[in-house]
Amino acid sequence: MMRVALIGGTGFVGSYLVDALLEAGHTPRLLVRSGSGERVQQPERCEIVPGHAGELADIKRCLTGSDAVIYNIGILREFPSKGITFEELQYRGVERTVAAAQELGVRRFLLMSANGVKPNGTRYQSTKFRAEELLKGSGLDWTIFRPSVIFGPPRGRMEFCSQLRRDIIDSPLPAPLFYQGLLPSGAGAFKLAPVSVYNVAHAFVGALAAPATIGGTYALCGPDALSWKEILQTIARSAGRTKLMLPAPAFLVRMAATLLDTQPWFPITREQIDMLLEGNSCSSEVLFPLLGISPEPFNETSLAYLRA
Repeated sequence: MMRVALIGGTGFVGSYLVDALLEAGHTPRLLVRSGSGERVQQPERCEIVPGHAGELADIKRCLTGSDAVIYNIGILREFPSKGITFEELQYRGVERTVAAAQELGVRRFLLMSANGVKPNGTRYQSTKFRAEELLKGSGLDWTIFRPSVIFGPPRGRMEFCSQLRRDIIDSPLPAPLFYQGLLPSGAGAFKLAPVSVYNVAHAFVGALAAPATIGGTYALCGPDALSWKEILQTIARSAGRTKLMLPAPAFLVRMAATLLDTQPWFPITREQIDMLLEGNSCSSEVLFPLLGISPEPFNETSLAYLRA
């Protein structure tokens, strides 16, 4: 059994990583910033290290005595005035954690990345891509995971389907079926492959016991690639709702976001629109069988938590 340092263990996916680590008999060692202690899952069974991912000394304290490290910090939008940026959290944080692992001899390193990352993409995509490249050149025994959008019971945190229910399905306005250009052909047709948070957590923990995954970059996607329209329809049915859906030109949303996406209450940013329209589907047909994981479908049964 292993002691596993977890950087990013109090958020949505982090809480499930803690559960999966404990289920496998590992000891999670969590870096927890001030004021977030109540967000730790099963704290009595974890080792809590007070500190901040922005401080190399704190990361070193978390990694000391650990057999492996998971870096799981990521954000969906920036708030530079609060120091919340893609550069700081998705690249510099990885840079510090890699340096600490090298210095302390913690060779096993698992990184949460994202499907669709690329060097010249959005700031979200490019910082995650650069973090991947940094890790690949580190000399550590690394594994990188690239999930599509992740769904599951939110446990009071931000989660894909709960957010769409709140911002779109429960809104009095029609649900937007985004499309490129001037004509609404293909409105809402771009595809995503939502993956269960349970599958994601067990992929990370399974990789710790699977040397074959060292040096691998793995997509994490659900078994079905669904259109944006199908995803909204499934969320609405799961919430016991019906929803009017209408084509929405992406350029108008981008114009609104240009003015408003720095405001926390505005539901989407320009970069999020661009990434949505790219689609976000992939296949996990190599990894899941290797680790004995049965992919959970995206349907009304798996989304029953939306009725709560």
